[in-house]
Amino acid sequence: MRSKIVAGNWKMNKTLEEAKTLTSELIGMITDEVKGNVKVVLCTPFPYLHPVKQQVGNQARISVGAQNCSEHDWGAYTGETSAAMLKSMDIPYVIVGHSERRQYFGENGVLLAKKVDKVLAQGLTPIFCCGEPLEIREKGTHEQVVTDQVKKSLFHLSAEALQKVVIAYEPVWAIGTGKTATAQQAQEMHAVIRKHLSAKYGQTIANEITILYGGSVNAANAKELFANPDVDGGLVGGASLKSREFVEIIKAIG
Repeated sequence: MRSKIVAGNWKMNKTLEEAKTLTSELIGMITDEVKGNVKVVLCTPFPYLHPVKQQVGNQARISVGAQNCSEHDWGAYTGETSAAMLKSMDIPYVIVGHSERRQYFGENGVLLAKKVDKVLAQGLTPIFCCGEPLEIREKGTHEQVVTDQVKKSLFHLSAEALQKVVIAYEPVWAIGTGKTATAQQAQEMHAVIRKHLSAKYGQTIANEITILYGGSVNAANAKELFANPDVDGGLVGGASLKSREFVEIIKAIG
């Protein structure tokens, strides 16, 4: 049975007090309203990881995640945070390769493979992002581009290691634009990713990999997106900053 996950990527938003308020609201709503086995991950800005982690405490359903990590373990890398540091703070999830990291910071498949390795080496779970920009979708080469991203950063892994990775498909043209891939488009791409995982690692392992959809997920479209057989949850951006809307998205996966 694949894990059902809804992760909120807060990106570079909220003051510390706002972050604490949002976390408090989410804890209360999730405790009162969310049923089933869905896991919730709050991917906060780095300065808020520890205070939010303290707030969440021993909530079984809610975890905290980082939005990035370094490809290095330690050293003179000013401003960077290593997977080892996150491990020492008991932060179980790390987003790797978000489209904004690829676009604004030039992260490529080779670099991201190193980051995935560092995260796994610390016993943490990478949420590996892949997805195509609008021009690639319009050219019709999106399947090739996305599968190449997956192959370059994940296909060096053993089958055992791959089973510890969560994949998030994010059509870049649908992030923060208000556009959303249709439920059919989301299912098609998730199925393509799973097909290529199966070709490399076998159907049994491919069927165990959690694949999330990320791209303007909101309370209105979440249920239709999550109803697809290969969509196992969401990586949610802007809507995760609003407690009521985020909880409605989480409830949609039930």
